[in-house]
Amino acid sequence: MAHLVEKMAYVGATPWHGLGNLLAPKQPLEVWLKQAGMEWNIESSPVHYQGQDHLRQFNDAKVLYRSDSGEALSVVSNRYQVVQPREVLEFYRDLVDVGGFQLETAGVLKGGRKLWALAKTGQETMLKGNDLVKGYLLLATACDGTLATTAQFTSVRVVCNNTLAIATSDSQGAIKVPHSTKFDADIVKQQLGIGVSAWQRFIVDMRKLADRPVNPFEARRYLVELLGDPEMLFHDQPNSKALNRVFELFDGQGKGADLAAAKGTAWGLVNAVTQFIDHERRARNADNRLNSAWFGAGAAIKQKAFEQAMLLAA
Repeated sequence: MAHLVEKMAYVGATPWHGLGNLLAPKQPLEVWLKQAGMEWNIESSPVHYQGQDHLRQFNDAKVLYRSDSGEALSVVSNRYQVVQPREVLEFYRDLVDVGGFQLETAGVLKGGRKLWALAKTGQETMLKGNDLVKGYLLLATACDGTLATTAQFTSVRVVCNNTLAIATSDSQGAIKVPHSTKFDADIVKQQLGIGVSAWQRFIVDMRKLADRPVNPFEARRYLVELLGDPEMLFHDQPNSKALNRVFELFDGQGKGADLAAAKGTAWGLVNAVTQFIDHERRARNADNRLNSAWFGAGAAIKQKAFEQAMLLAA
């Protein structure tokens, strides 16, 4: 089966999804553009169709295509505002040069229909039992209508490489720019409040979760409400195999499950869910797993898992 990831690059340890080309640290953006497969532009052309007697033009839509290969990417309305591959990386230029950020991975999904870059913010915290969590900033966009241009603080729990979105002031935990609006990097950075505020709030939340004990009954109830049918008992759920596996990850089998912050706590519950989504949930291949964990159903489940755990800790 063809991979969704056409090309990507990374620095440091191999990413959790196991994909990409290794780069030396502190490479200029021009190197990232080439090695991440983003050294091309999104071009547009009017839509034509074959009428009864000749070729006609449809004026309300345009075809987006790649400048390097000519491959079509999507058909969109004429109002659609494109974000170029270069713009995704340029978003980080001043953050890297003067803000202490470090690009860690960038790439192309689905033949160029989806683009992203991820950078370390330099922020990190240590929870009880040497449970290290690092802060990141993800910028992603798409040109096929499946994703608004999205800037999202996220985190990586080092012991298991679990990824989890960090809530911002926006209720969805991200700044989203629809493609009906021109993408302005400076405005997005202002809205994100780039700095310590979102990360500091996240630290407070993580510590609340690490301080909230969870007994096995509560854990099973939590998993039924998150992943199953609340009207049915835990062992009667249609997806009982998945629920049992997440419970096992919480109950000692997960990476880092024995650390003090996670053992028998709401933080451990969240990480059992994120480990299952990022590493164990059934997926056609590693790049499908990445797409789901960052942008799709997996990301939504992880966000709900965090919110539901915060209710436990309230």
